Amino acid sequence: MTLTEIFSSEFITILVLRAAVVGILVSLCASLLGVSLVMKRYSMIGDGLSHVGYFALAVAAVAGVSSEYSMEAAIPIVILAAVLILKLSEKGGVGGDAACAIVSTGAIAVGTLLFNFSDNTTSDICGSLFGSTSVITVSSKDALFSVILAVIVISWFALFSRKVFAVTFDEQFSAAVGCQVGSFRTALAALTAVTIVVGMKMMGAVMISALIVFPPLSAKRIAGSFRGVVIGSAVISEVSFIIGFAVACRFSLQTGAAVVAADVAVFLLTVAVSNMRSVIRRRTAGR
Repeated sequence: MTLTEIFSSEFITILVLRAAVVGILVSLCASLLGVSLVMKRYSMIGDGLSHVGYFALAVAAVAGVSSEYSMEAAIPIVILAAVLILKLSEKGGVGGDAACAIVSTGAIAVGTLLFNFSDNTTSDICGSLFGSTSVITVSSKDALFSVILAVIVISWFALFSRKVFAVTFDEQFSAAVGCQVGSFRTALAALTAVTIVVGMKMMGAVMISALIVFPPLSAKRIAGSFRGVVIGSAVISEVSFIIGFAVACRFSLQTGAAVVAADVAVFLLTVAVSNMRSVIRRRTAGR
């Protein structure tokens, strides 16, 4: 299907644009939150929470919750899991990566077992893990959730940018000068949890965490300041999503896989640019 054919029908156009809006806003939120997660070496929390999201959808399916309300059922479960991961890493004597691994693998195992007790098991598992292959499944409620989420995340960064910067780079100093470090971590984890749940229908549990990790890593390669990394991460995330979404629509591919492939390509490009800069600097310094 060509892009011209996609936009030839007014109904299909609305569905595609709605899916694009959801993807763009979720990608933006994930890239902004991902900057702090990556720089604080909490990036694995995104992967862990995405697997918890899969578990939450399994719980909703077994409980007979309609797919229309699966998002509302999943959000509190994933937020609780985010708080649990933080508590395990802070007070449970378990490292952050180990805490994520414990929650992640446990959620996948239990979620897969639970899906055996729901109808249409194969479709449920594939859709939850890898996302939908059709933009038709993205509802107007998904779009509303993504708009509200984007407003909250952008407002959080705009109002507390200095505190975000301070806590990201030096928690001990931030706590010493009166910053509520614990509240910051909880808010970051909760917003990440909601972002993952909102984006899972389109991206899938396996793919959604890539939106949190790849854009900040790419931006770090080419930006020289925290603000530059934040802006660069947002731009890279949006460009990667638009390219991946267009390719997925054009060739009827899974949106999540196409977007992540675009993120990987951009990351490799930034690595190449960064390496070229290093070579040029060394040669210049040697003259």
